[in-house]
Amino acid sequence: MAESVDIFLRAKHRTFNGLTEDAEREWTGPFCFIQAADPQLGLMKAWRDGDCDGGGDEWAEEVELTKQAVEAVNQLRPRPRFMVLCGDLVHAMPDTPFREGQERDLKAALKGADPSIPLVFVSGNHDLGNTPTPGTVEQYCSEWGDDYFSFWVGGVLCLVLNSQLFYDASACPQLKEAQETWLEEQLSRAAAASSSTEPKPKHVLVFQHIPLYLKTPDEEDDYFNLQRAVRQNLLDRFKKAGVKAVFSGHYHRNAGGCHDGLDMVVSSAIGCQLGGDTHGVRVVVVTADSIVHRYHSLEQLRAGGVDQDLRKLLQA
Repeated sequence: MAESVDIFLRAKHRTFNGLTEDAEREWTGPFCFIQAADPQLGLMKAWRDGDCDGGGDEWAEEVELTKQAVEAVNQLRPRPRFMVLCGDLVHAMPDTPFREGQERDLKAALKGADPSIPLVFVSGNHDLGNTPTPGTVEQYCSEWGDDYFSFWVGGVLCLVLNSQLFYDASACPQLKEAQETWLEEQLSRAAAASSSTEPKPKHVLVFQHIPLYLKTPDEEDDYFNLQRAVRQNLLDRFKKAGVKAVFSGHYHRNAGGCHDGLDMVVSSAIGCQLGGDTHGVRVVVVTADSIVHRYHSLEQLRAGGVDQDLRKLLQA
C-alpha cells in the first residue's frame, strides 16, 4: 500500500479512539463532528481551464485548502468526535494520470489531523469511476478503507454508503447486491432495536457522496442527485428505520431540505466551488433530541471557531 494516513475504520474489527464498539453504543451526552466533502485535488485548475475530463495536472490549491481545514478542525474545543469526508477525495479517475500523485498529496495533507479526531472516508464517483468496476472498488478500498460500513459513536449509529452503487452498478452488479443485503440488515436491526435486546440508537445517520435530492424529493433526475426510483426507495427505507439525516457532497454547493423528519444535507466543498459558497466544512452538533448543523467557511472556523449558539448546545 502507498504511504498512508491513519485511516479510521479500515477493517471489521473497529475501535473508536481506543473505545470498543460496545462502549460507543451508550449515549453519554451531546457531541459534535465535522462533515466535509470534495477536496477533489486537481479540479480547481481543470475547471478554470474547461477541461474537467482530461485536466487536473495541478492541485497545490486544494492541498493548501485541505491543510487549512485540518488546522481549523484541530483547534476546535470541545474536540469533534470525528471528521468525515463525503467523497471525491481526488479529481483524477481510477487508472488515469495524476491519480497516484493526488492521493499521495491528500494523505500527506491529512496527516496533520489530530490523532484524537478520527478520519472517516466516503467514496465518490471520482474515487471509484462513474461506472465502478470490481477493480476500481478494490483500488479504493486498498487506499482508503471499506467502501461501506457502519460504526457507533456516542450512542449514534452511523452508516457509510457507496452511493455509486446506487447510481450505476452496471459493471459490478454483485457488489451492488452485497451492499443492498448489508444495508437492509443494518436498517432492519435499527428499526427493531426498540423491541429487541440490542441497544436502540439515539439517532441513525447516513453518509454518502451523491445526494438523494438537492431541494425536493420529487425533483427531476440530474447528474447531482440519485434517480427518482432509487431515491424514493432509499427514502422509504431510511424513514422506516428512523434515519435522522443523510449527509452528502458532490454538488460543490450547499443545498438540501427536510421532509417527513428526514434531513437531506448537501454540503459544499473544501475544494472547488461551483456556486456562491466559500471553501468550508459543516459543523454538526448531536443532542439527545436533534441534529443541528451549519456550514462554516474555513476562514470563519479558523478565526472564530464554532458559532456560539452551537457551542451552547454542547454544554447542555
